[in-house]
Amino acid sequence: MLDPRRLRLLRDLARLGTISAVADAHRYTASAVSQQLSALEREAGAALLTRSGRRVELTPAGHVLVRHAEVVLDALEQAEAAVASAGARLSGPLRIGAFPTAVRTLLPAALVRLGQEHPDLELHVSELDPAAVPDALRERRVDVGLLHDYDVAPVDPDPALDTAALLDEPVHLAVPAGTGTASIDDARDSTWVVGSPGTLCHTVALRLCRAAGFHPRVRHHADDFTTVLALVGAGQGVAVVPRLAVPHPPADVRLVPLSTRRRTRVAFRRGSAGHPVVAAAVAALDDAARAYGSSTSTGISRSVLRW
Repeated sequence: MLDPRRLRLLRDLARLGTISAVADAHRYTASAVSQQLSALEREAGAALLTRSGRRVELTPAGHVLVRHAEVVLDALEQAEAAVASAGARLSGPLRIGAFPTAVRTLLPAALVRLGQEHPDLELHVSELDPAAVPDALRERRVDVGLLHDYDVAPVDPDPALDTAALLDEPVHLAVPAGTGTASIDDARDSTWVVGSPGTLCHTVALRLCRAAGFHPRVRHHADDFTTVLALVGAGQGVAVVPRLAVPHPPADVRLVPLSTRRRTRVAFRRGSAGHPVVAAAVAALDDAARAYGSSTSTGISRSVLRW
């Protein structure tokens, strides 16, 4: 019989590439991971890994088992959800990972609803960059997490996760109040405030400028939108910001609408959609997104399409 905990380690080895990375993700020692994978090989009756010094690669049998591991782990999530659904009252931990702007705008209403409807739930919120959410879900550090991408910088769906759409929001060019800038093209000679290299916000700003035929003259890097808007208001440059980040624009900043959109989704492990705790979290976030969208007049829309 194949141990599902060991299957999870093999699946994560295929994703992360090294035993040390798997050990870090699961808070094990590298030697403990190696021992568990060796035990999995004995259970499978086949060599799953080839080792050359410190390098480890999957054998053809290992790749086959990884594909089946995804199916097995999904089925276990569904079984856990079915058992939990038999309970009369929701209780236990509910761990939510969300990016800062969502923590400030969407989560408060969702947490209030969850606390009122399910007082026995233990609510835990972790501020997470969307790029960190898939790993946090796989490693079971969170139960649901918020992701986002942009139409100009789409992110491929993760095969281990399911998602439900929450918000489709406009993106703006933030410029100092009193300036005549009315488009990205008008900002080609401006200085820019962009996210740190490697972040999605950095990529989006560069792609929008490239589409307009220029490379931005970056003066500042900032990842917190409050900081970004303060720099813009101080005349230090212009910046691309999603509407969720500026529910109340500062008086010294003007927002120029762009045609670009940002899409926010709630993600959970594949197979766990029927778990009552996950379903309660998704419903609360969905209602919070609906209320937020209807309380603004900025073109924010909501969708319940599921990938």
